[in-house]
Amino acid sequence: MSRRCELTGKGPMSGNNVSHANNKTRRRFLPNLTETALMSETLGRTVRLKVSTSALRTVDHRGGLDAFLAKAKDADLSANALKVKKAIAKAQAAA
Repeated sequence: MSRRCELTGKGPMSGNNVSHANNKTRRRFLPNLTETALMSETLGRTVRLKVSTSALRTVDHRGGLDAFLAKAKDADLSANALKVKKAIAKAQAAA
């Protein structure tokens, strides 16, 4: 399982642990990911995604999953999120 947010593409970063004696050793900064179920109003069902907590705040700020995916770039989304985006667009076109 990759440690990557399915909505924003946020992933691990690398850096240094720096001791009091200024010794440097490499380390990884992992994103704060949670497995969450987000509700899609258009599809009328929940979608399970591995999302960073900052992305959850952005989803709430933009007015839900449907509004977030409408504005999101396809390059940032995972394959699973891209399927949901296309299903939402198809359902909105039919309605």
